[in-house]
Amino acid sequence: MFALLQRLSRALTRTLLSGLFLGCLLLGLTACGGTPAGLSGSYVDDTVAVAQALLESINTPGDGPDRAQQQSQAKTLINDYVALYRPNRSVNGLASFTTMQTALNSLAGNYVSYANRPLPEALQQRIAKELHQAQTTAVRGS
Repeated sequence: MFALLQRLSRALTRTLLSGLFLGCLLLGLTACGGTPAGLSGSYVDDTVAVAQALLESINTPGDGPDRAQQQSQAKTLINDYVALYRPNRSVNGLASFTTMQTALNSLAGNYVSYANRPLPEALQQRIAKELHQAQTTAVRGS
């Protein structure tokens, strides 16, 4: 009798653990399926919106906590954009994406390496030029 109860207990435990694992797996997969907050999922719209937000961010003068908050928001936006579109094969070969990714990498690299320093003027001008170019080519369809 005791052996039967042990086998039944093991089978029940295995079933419960399997169900719990499957539930966690399904929940985790559905949580990863959407687009990041602030992005629509439309490549052209998102490219224009991200470029515009970053242009405003790099052109806004300021020091102190405002700059730190802007950098934090910009890094989050950059990470969300790249995470959404880099794996997308229909997008990541476009000239607009390559130009956008170059600008985003430069800006993010500066924010990570020199977080407490303002963006150098030459880098700011180059990033602005690349963001404008990415906007233009994305709207054009390339």
